[in-house]
Amino acid sequence: MCQNHGVAYIKPGVVEVQSIEYPKLALGDRKCEHGVILQIVSTNICGSDQHMVRGRTTAPAGLVLGHEITGLVIEAGRDVEFIKVGDLVSVPFNIACGRCRNCKVGQTGICLNVNPSRPGAAYGYVDMGGWVGGQAEYVLVPYADFNLLKFPDKDQAMAKIRDLTLLSDIFPTGYHGAVTAGVGPGSIVYVAGAGPVGLACAASCHLLGAAVVIVGDMIPERLEQAKSFGCEIVDLRKETPLSEQIAEIIGVPEVDCAVDCVGFEARGHGSDAGVERPATVLNAIMSITRAGGALGIPGLYVTGDPGAADDAAKEGSLSIRIGLGWAKSHSFYTGQCPVMKYHRQLMNAILYDKIQIAKAVNVEVISLDKAPKGYQDFDKGAAKKFVIDPHGMIPN
Repeated sequence: MCQNHGVAYIKPGVVEVQSIEYPKLALGDRKCEHGVILQIVSTNICGSDQHMVRGRTTAPAGLVLGHEITGLVIEAGRDVEFIKVGDLVSVPFNIACGRCRNCKVGQTGICLNVNPSRPGAAYGYVDMGGWVGGQAEYVLVPYADFNLLKFPDKDQAMAKIRDLTLLSDIFPTGYHGAVTAGVGPGSIVYVAGAGPVGLACAASCHLLGAAVVIVGDMIPERLEQAKSFGCEIVDLRKETPLSEQIAEIIGVPEVDCAVDCVGFEARGHGSDAGVERPATVLNAIMSITRAGGALGIPGLYVTGDPGAADDAAKEGSLSIRIGLGWAKSHSFYTGQCPVMKYHRQLMNAILYDKIQIAKAVNVEVISLDKAPKGYQDFDKGAAKKFVIDPHGMIPN
């Protein structure tokens, strides 16, 4: 029997690499003939993981983390027809059955059959169905024919693996935020947050033809990373209001559309920069988006936040200026990205050199045993996307 090791959440601020069970083609007491076992080639640390590690969710101790997975198929159930042993594949972070009403219309982020608690599931995430995460050496992937994206040429894919590893989540998620905000040729767009998803969103805005992409953050290194691929920036630590900083860039204090890539741990702006204000980003993007504009909200919001500043925020109730959004006829688009809606097209954009997404988000490859330090550095605001290479397969 092969050994397996994974990154487990222990308590707030602490993760450990532990020996974990080697995956089986089984779901509880029944065989999982529609599933495959993957040897993981790359698996990424995500900002959503960081929410759990900070203790800002109800994640249980011992949860094996990781929902951004790329791997080699080493075993397949008898009902898997189109994915073969030896295939190199990208795994959408959404787990989807392919059979339910939502999956059949492409809403794979809210599959009805893979989580007994609520629609939608993910690997290694709190309240998302109890699926074992992929920050490990091996993992089970169910409904393989439906879920997995096979790379057409394994050697070509390995040469671009730093880019292709981002197809499991942050590239489609950033792209989804841009698409749902209505970004297109000539758009002027504001992206709130220069973490990996925000940077992926900004790069996606360029791919979609935006004329100006403005990125706001409080961490200088992340703002410099946004500037490195052609974004304008606003420093939200400044006392100058966001609208005035935008006007200094484009001549008017509003944009066509905006994307929230921060979520529920947002901080205030200016003198409130160190204070948690969970509704800050949503209210800010309403204030600077033109009447009739749209707001993409891929930033994570939760229904249970034990670390919130007040009782309302602990259950996801925020002081949002919905009256302002209503008065300006804004459209709001929230929820998990349905990765399969985009990942094949974005794969082609990578393979045919239309985007350098790993460069945009500043990928750094680390070994599995360095994952705890990766979490620590990411929590300090490192302007990097940490990609774990459990088997030493990613070329230098």
